[in-house]
Parts: sequence; structure tokens; C-alpha cells
Amino acid sequence: MTPQPSPEVGAAVKAADRAHVFHSWSAQELIDPLAVAGAEGSYFWDYDGTRYLDFTSGLVYTNIGYQHPKVVAAIQEQAATMTTFAPAFAIEARSEAARLIAERTPGDLDKIFFTNAGADAVEHAVRMARLHTGRPKVLSAYRSYHGGTQQAVNLTGDPRRWASDGAAAGVVHFWAPFLYRSRFYAETEEQECARALEHLETTIAFEGPGTVAAILLETIPGTAGIMVPPPGYLAGVREICDKYGIVFVLDEVMAGFGRTGEWFAADLFDVVPDLMTFAKGVNSGYVPLGGVAISGAIAETFAKRPYPGGLTYSGHPLACAAAVATINVMAEEGVVENAARLGADVVGPALRELAGRHPSVGEVRGVGMFWALELVKNQETREPLVPYNAAGEANAPMAAFGSAVKAQGVWPFINMNRTHVVPACNVSEAELKEGLAVLDAALSVADEFTQ
Repeated sequence: MTPQPSPEVGAAVKAADRAHVFHSWSAQELIDPLAVAGAEGSYFWDYDGTRYLDFTSGLVYTNIGYQHPKVVAAIQEQAATMTTFAPAFAIEARSEAARLIAERTPGDLDKIFFTNAGADAVEHAVRMARLHTGRPKVLSAYRSYHGGTQQAVNLTGDPRRWASDGAAAGVVHFWAPFLYRSRFYAETEEQECARALEHLETTIAFEGPGTVAAILLETIPGTAGIMVPPPGYLAGVREICDKYGIVFVLDEVMAGFGRTGEWFAADLFDVVPDLMTFAKGVNSGYVPLGGVAISGAIAETFAKRPYPGGLTYSGHPLACAAAVATINVMAEEGVVENAARLGADVVGPALRELAGRHPSVGEVRGVGMFWALELVKNQETREPLVPYNAAGEANAPMAAFGSAVKAQGVWPFINMNRTHVVPACNVSEAELKEGLAVLDAALSVADEFTQ
């Protein structure tokens, strides 16, 4: 679709937004949201007709791009048949979505509890774990993000937690492995893995194993930096959970449904959790949907004992119809395989080449359509390009880099001192190369701040 400029409409949209919309994670008077007129495939455009290649996939959820015709048609067909229905009934779209998801989850995660998004999926997974074990505490990593609702944001490790953390949520944070910025003075992946597992087990020992209900981990952390865990780490966590009767919860909200070149990132590590949360890519974000995939043992806990939780819109027909269509499209069009191939053959090699040319790139890491560049002032010392949780003038280098990317028609995903490369999983090779060339040019701006 060719965008048609309409600046007058854009001005009206922007004015209404600024007058009435309260934006998340923002100081309301300090933001300037772009007014978006439309989107298709891997692109979106504003009312001035400026088109952007979306290297963010929305918020890492449009795994099949914008406006896929088969998913749009499925939503329209479902709306014409049954727009909504209460969650206590069996309806076709809900049953089929659950079946298709369960077919792809690892192990015996065959029961699906539907939520409206990832945050409430995490909330319910934690509730299930606590009820299943009768224990109060949940352990989660410092470098993590699990959602913005009260329990989920307390489980989160990044600074978005701070304002809501009253230290009374039953959450204990620990350090997960990240060799580039190791907390364990490790020099190899093997050392990092072993020491991170030792740290986790020591944390459990000092907290009291009988008090810990669950360990919650993003299979591959997303906004925290796309840090692929070293070989053996997740399997080691699985062993620790089994040893102490702890529920192992994997958060696949961002990493699931093709993002890593597998249906779920857990498949990369041959590990099966007890509970797994999902959202985002399950229907490419076309209608809000999330959920918890539940193992047989935990499902059995609630076989004759009511589960004390639910949502009015659990398994909403429009959302589930979109999920059915999305999963079928991904299977029919080889979207998961496309993400794996392009990640291995195009993105990985290209980003590593950029790292060799730009002094501002400290590390490249990722898999599939899930990559991050760690930006630094100095490659030798690994000093971040901007301080942790930088804002205002302190964040000027990253702001300048981001502006340079946008000026060349690519919309970047930037968080702290990282830029993420997370386009749609069905992005074309030509589109990828277009975006990577823009990153290459914009990194010259970041290079100006290096030492």
C-alpha cells in the first residue's frame, strides 16, 4: 500500500492524543508520539507519508507483520459469527486455539489457560505455582521484564519495578548468567553457567527451599538485552527445581511463536518447564491474547479443586480466531523456519561484521529474529555507552543514535545501552538488508561518543 499524505488528519489525531491519551511508562508532557496512519507487512507510515521499516515488530509481537490478509479475514469471519462469549462455555475458536498451542508446547504442557496479555499470564502462573506447592516465594532474575501489573512488575528485575516495589510481594531476585557482564568473574561460558547455577542454589538455600514456590525465567530475556543462556543453564535450573520441589516457570511472552527460529525458545535448550507463559506472537498482537500452558501435574492439582482465578475475556473469540489463523499461517508459510534461516545466514553474520567495524559495538548476541547490539564507550573496558537507566542529557548518545536510525526510515527498538534487531519473523531478506544498512550508517553516530 502506498501511503497518502494527510497532514491535517495527522494533526487532529495528534491533538486528540495529547489532550486525552495517557501513555504508559512516560512523563506525559515530555513525549511526542508519532501519529501513525497505517501499516502493512514490515512497514508503517505517518500522515506525512513517511514510511518506516519496523525493526521493533510493534513491541516484539507482530511476528507475521501487519495486516496479514488471512488473519484479518479470520477476525472478520469470527466477528460475523460470534463476536464474544463467556469463558465458561466451549466454543470452536477457543478450543481450536488451545489445541494448536498445545500441539507446539514442549513436553506435557497440554492444558491452556487463556489471559488477555503476558502480564496477567505471569500473574496466573505464579498463583498456580503457589497454590500447587503451598509456598509463598518466587525467585526471578534481575535482568528481566515480566509485565506491568502488580505481581508481574515486582517479578521484573529492571528499573521499571522500582516505583512499585514495596518489598512485600514475596519476590527474591538473583543473578542469571550473562558472560559479557558477568557477576561471577567468569571467563568462559562453562564457568558462567556453573557459577550462576551455584549462586541460584545458594540463594535457595539461604531463603529456605521449603518457602520457594517457583523460579521464573524468561527463556531468553527480551527487553533486558536478549541474553541467550549458556549451554546447560536452563537444564541445570530444571534439575534444581526438581531437587527442591520448586515449580519451574518459563516466560515465553516475547521469545515464543517463532521469534527465536523455533515455536518456543525452550526447544533450543531441550528443556520442559512446569508452566509456560505466552502472549504477543500467538496471534501477532492483532487482538489481545495471552495464556499459561500447564503441565499435567499442575493441572491435576485443580482437577477436583477449583482454580481461584479467571478473566471475563479469557479466550475471547476474536482473539482466539486470530490465534488459530496466525498459527496456521506460520505453519503454512514457513515463518518459523524463515526466522531461523535469516537469523543464521543474514542477521548474525551482518551484525558481527558491523561489530568489527564500529568501536561502539561491544557485543552481538541473539538467534532467529531476536538480536541485540550492546553499545559501549570503550570495547576494552566495556563501559556502557550510557549509564544504567540513563535519562536526559546522560542518555544523549543513545538518543542521537536512535534519531539517526529513524531519519533513514527505520524504526529502532532501543533500551538503555542496547539496540535490538527484532523485525517480523516473515521479514524478507531484502528488507532485512535494508534495515541492517541503516544500522551500519547510524552506528557512525554512536562511534562519535566512544573513547
